[in-house]
Amino acid sequence: MPKMSQRERASRFGHVTDWVFDLDNTLYPHHVDLYSQIGRRMTDYVGSLLGLAPEEAKVLQRQYYLDHGLTLLGLMAHHGIDPLDYLDKVHAIDYSALRPQPGLAAAIDALPGRKFIFTNASRGHADAVAQALGLDGKFDGIFDLVAGGFAPKPMAESYRKFLEHTGIDAGRAAMFEDLPRNLEVPRSLGMLTVLIVPSKRDEIPTWWDSQGSQAGQADFVTDDLPGFLAGIAGEGDS
Repeated sequence: MPKMSQRERASRFGHVTDWVFDLDNTLYPHHVDLYSQIGRRMTDYVGSLLGLAPEEAKVLQRQYYLDHGLTLLGLMAHHGIDPLDYLDKVHAIDYSALRPQPGLAAAIDALPGRKFIFTNASRGHADAVAQALGLDGKFDGIFDLVAGGFAPKPMAESYRKFLEHTGIDAGRAAMFEDLPRNLEVPRSLGMLTVLIVPSKRDEIPTWWDSQGSQAGQADFVTDDLPGFLAGIAGEGDS
């Protein structure tokens, strides 16, 4: 991807009136790794539900994820679980690894137009993350898995419901996300897409092994979300 000056990059976003942010590994860095806690709670849930040892539960958890897009959807389809109970339990984690990010808060404030969180997680988890980062009150809405009728990204239905719910014109929106596959549909709809990557390749080698080859599919790639946003608003370095 050719290097672009701050002015050129800012001009690419001049038409944007709605800013859409994924939550986990996007609003905070990959190395914080909250998902390892969530993953362990998923394994515990599956094991407790089905009487499986942790190793067996983890295999089934992974298989449901591969088959259905989310472990939750597999558990709903095969075991009829209460999805709200599941979301409450897997997101009952320790958020102390997160710290307030005043630079990110200021950069989000400086963006013209509305700002949204669009996540496959729960509203409660999104609220907890935003509060821990000092971003509570910075967003015009949070669209979670429940609001999407349990249709997760990257399903096209998820984006359709999000756009209908928010009234966003995709051609005037930008989306920030850490998974390349979750940017394919919004890009096809006309959104500008920004992929958030780990700041150091040796910090999260598994991410680069599984996702790195797809990075070029996004319009922009950055490992510094606050700096990228500040550049759009004309507050960063050229």
